[in-house]
Amino acid sequence: MVLHPTVSSVTARIAGRSRPTRSAYLQQLHAAAARDRGTDRMGCANLAHAVAGMPLDDRFKVVTERAPNIAIVTAYNDMLSAHTPLKTYPDLIKDEVRKLGATAQVAGGVPAMCDGVTQGTSGMELSLFSRDVIAMATAVALSHDMFDAALMLGVCDKIVPGLLIGALHFGHLPTVFVPAGPMPSGLPNKEKARIREQAAQGLVGREGLLDAELKSYHSPGTCTFYGTANSNQMLLEAMGLHVPGTAFVAPGGTLRDELTREAARTVLGIIKAKRFAPIGLIVDERAIVNAMVALLATGGSTNHLIHWVAVAHSAGIVIDWNDFSDLSDVVPTLAHVYPNGSADVNQFQAAGGTGLIIRELLDAGLMHEDVLTVRDGGIREYTREPSLLESSLAWHDADASKDESIVRPVASPFSATGGLKLLQGNLGRSVIKVSAVPDDRHVIEGPARVFDSQEALHAAFNNSELDRDVVCVVRWQGPQANGMPELHKLTPPLAVLQGKGYRVALVTDGRMSGASGKVPAAIHVSPEAAAGGPLAKVRDGDVIRVDALTGLLQVLVGDAEWAARQTDVMPDGLRAGNAIGMGRQLFTGMRRHALTAEEGALSWM
Repeated sequence: MVLHPTVSSVTARIAGRSRPTRSAYLQQLHAAAARDRGTDRMGCANLAHAVAGMPLDDRFKVVTERAPNIAIVTAYNDMLSAHTPLKTYPDLIKDEVRKLGATAQVAGGVPAMCDGVTQGTSGMELSLFSRDVIAMATAVALSHDMFDAALMLGVCDKIVPGLLIGALHFGHLPTVFVPAGPMPSGLPNKEKARIREQAAQGLVGREGLLDAELKSYHSPGTCTFYGTANSNQMLLEAMGLHVPGTAFVAPGGTLRDELTREAARTVLGIIKAKRFAPIGLIVDERAIVNAMVALLATGGSTNHLIHWVAVAHSAGIVIDWNDFSDLSDVVPTLAHVYPNGSADVNQFQAAGGTGLIIRELLDAGLMHEDVLTVRDGGIREYTREPSLLESSLAWHDADASKDESIVRPVASPFSATGGLKLLQGNLGRSVIKVSAVPDDRHVIEGPARVFDSQEALHAAFNNSELDRDVVCVVRWQGPQANGMPELHKLTPPLAVLQGKGYRVALVTDGRMSGASGKVPAAIHVSPEAAAGGPLAKVRDGDVIRVDALTGLLQVLVGDAEWAARQTDVMPDGLRAGNAIGMGRQLFTGMRRHALTAEEGALSWM
């Protein structure tokens, strides 16, 4: 299939602008790969320290037989449902590689925090930068430098990007990612959203709301809506970093255990076949574009407009929001999964899942097929679904969609575009996700109401001050201001206002993860207000136009008046409050050095 011209041109543009940094990255990768094996380079005392905790048989294999040694980096904890299943993975992996004459060690653990737990609290202000902490923790784990390959165990929002960023800084190692899978379906998403909106209006009390939430999030596994966690898994499939079809297989059970063992066999197979497929070579500009296309085709999380910029940067590749926007213009929407539809990821998997999506995109020339993956068969293997055949793994081609209300072919998409738009104007650069926004809400023009915090907006809503057409501006929410928390708790009140017939929109330098759903939201506004961005000049009553059709984000104030208007400074009390308590002091340097959202909010540059 001939590659779509826009996909081709965007890829070429990325490759061109990345040539110096990618070349330098690959030079470092090849230099690291050309060294002697780690255990051969190490001094005797160093090696003795490294193997002292291993069983004697494993120690003999590493020291005497010079057997391959696999690093396991895990995000396991039993606080978070998504990572609880990872507890048993290291033992499965060690057992499997021993059968194949190799060894494995848990090289290190990384923190894993949950935005669902911290949403709307001070802890949420650590969330974005936890990605960089995870990347650093991954680097610490791999810095012992005695590994022939690595397995990354993690699932959720910042964890997978952090593991990937860290792994790419050890790009000479063959690396496979190992997910845990989603929890069983609980309370239908549409019902959950309805009860949340009722709670926002005071029609449902805490007991009723808690009952609904407990029925939604109820067992080990990933949350079943298509947020950042599950978008991670789709993108890793599209980049060829998983065992094919692993993403949405439920935790527990023989199939999931066998797929975990297959991840160990896969990474060990790269070594034994002497196939040069380290992660830094797999993740090139084509793989990055494939991930971007898969994100757009499935209506995935807008967080990846930040995270994948950082991921690409870690492989010497430079992408920006223009690249996402140009791809969105030609990539059709093929999936409707909550919050873009009513289905959850289990229903998505049953309807065709990742295999169907990747097959449709490849066949339409919307993804690069000439890419390297962790498997010998290349990216075409990822159009197949795993199953057990007499206790052994087998793969079969993805069939046609089993439910076209959830997954559709390219020939009859939900939309001809990816539902993501770049917005530009005198308020800066922003993005808007319109996958679930009604067509008559793609353009909103109305008077601004400016808020310095989420809490202030909630207070105004509770006082019925927002019962009108309004564009809510929530500022001081960017990386430098307070770590750029997600603002999910704004969705229910804004959805209530929209349900009453008012024309409302949100404009913010914070994040929404795509969870704005049916409410138009211009998010990630850059430069942020705390860095002197234009949101710091907006006043109550200014008319703002959010136009997803033409890509305009504009305050309708005369040029002379706008240029002369004073730029507000973040209040000292607010800045100080954002910097103290819940460990936020430890992240001061990250906030101070953070780049813009469009630059990946990198804190290590």
